[in-house]
Amino acid sequence: MSAARKDLRHRARETALQILYHWDIAHTDIQQAADTFFGHQWVGSEPPSEEVREFATELARDTVQRLDTIDPLIAETAERWRPERMAVLDRLILRMAVCELVRGSGTPAPVVINEALELARTFSTEDAVKFINGMLDGVRKKLAP
Repeated sequence: MSAARKDLRHRARETALQILYHWDIAHTDIQQAADTFFGHQWVGSEPPSEEVREFATELARDTVQRLDTIDPLIAETAERWRPERMAVLDRLILRMAVCELVRGSGTPAPVVINEALELARTFSTEDAVKFINGMLDGVRKKLAP
């Protein structure tokens, strides 16, 4: 995979995370959260490309729509998972990655997990990264045929 494609995919996931963050903090509709995010002025940088917008919006929407599947799957993987006790971005990174694993997006599970860990390394503590990695590995094993 080319470096440009990987960068595009990473930017799209980071954008989806920002949309989900706005949705979680503002207690708003996911489409409204996406509209608010993309409605910002992009001072000093270019707005996301159409490809990033589409991927990010779809991933954020899918994550919210699949919470009834995602949360029990995570809870089966670790009894100590308490979303309300996690930092907002940590739980959103975890949920977003599990959504990608559940929906079978065509991206191999190791790639989904590695990219989730890249986001976690940017926004989370080392302990949170280890926890997210363990959870994603457990979920991957549960979903394996």
